Amino acid sequence: MQAVLTIKGLSKSFGRRKVIDNISFEVYAGEVFGFLGPNGAGKTTTIKMIMGFLSIDEGEVTICGIDLKKNYERAMANIGGIVENPEMYKDLSGLVNLRMYARLHDGVTEERIRECVAMVGMQNRINEKVKKYSLGMKQRVGLAQAILHRPRVLILDEPTNGLDPAGIRELRDILKRLAHEEQVAVFVSSHLLSEMELMCDRVAIIHNGRILGEKPIKELLAQVAGKVMHRFSVRPVERALEVLAPQYGELIRGQNQESVDLEIGEDRVPEAAALLAQNGVSIFGVSRLEQSLEEAFLNITGGGNTIE
Repeated sequence: MQAVLTIKGLSKSFGRRKVIDNISFEVYAGEVFGFLGPNGAGKTTTIKMIMGFLSIDEGEVTICGIDLKKNYERAMANIGGIVENPEMYKDLSGLVNLRMYARLHDGVTEERIRECVAMVGMQNRINEKVKKYSLGMKQRVGLAQAILHRPRVLILDEPTNGLDPAGIRELRDILKRLAHEEQVAVFVSSHLLSEMELMCDRVAIIHNGRILGEKPIKELLAQVAGKVMHRFSVRPVERALEVLAPQYGELIRGQNQESVDLEIGEDRVPEAAALLAQNGVSIFGVSRLEQSLEEAFLNITGGGNTIE
């Protein structure tokens, strides 16, 4: 696969605090690459360096083989992106904003503008002033703006902010189509584990400014595939914990007012249920818990920062 974005030994400090610490990774044409980490991990700082909005203390950023430091304009001609909230002229319509942006690039026709508007589902509202848009609508127009010039690399910082579930699903489909059908390298940062799992082909996990893991989604999920969890809906929970502690204490993975989670396979469910029933605990149901990217994330980070 062709690497269109290469990061080598990237570091950044603010005063004495090192917020990005010697990170390296590559993003390939035709993939959705997830940059996953809790808020404050260094995702936006990294993106701002890639986009040239922040200076680089150490390391290299190469875009389509062009060094960002040595030839900024040529390198950036291959990139489209949204960092934080998209910026537009609020008293102008979405369409006029797109036309103004299109003038910055050669070869962006009116037909291409309309194509991008349709791609993000804004045909019915594109002639309204931006100040009337919701945040989700601004995100859609911002995405249309980012892809007008057919960039080789598309960089999006928390792109699902402000979108409802239907909008998130539509965005996910758009990004996967851009990557898989048009061979765009899509770089998406997020703290939303469930979205990364559904959207990305590969992810890098950043934690406290360091890359802790970089793997295809399937491999990351395989790290937890062998761990089978079952949730026992029981009452009283306090009694259930007392009964389970001697034999299953190290396998208790969670609890609330109505249930206890055990890391056991299906073959051990009947014996655990029988133990509870024999000791006066009422069982209202047992369900298998599906493992997710969150489990792998917490394993790699050691349960580090809070995930929102």
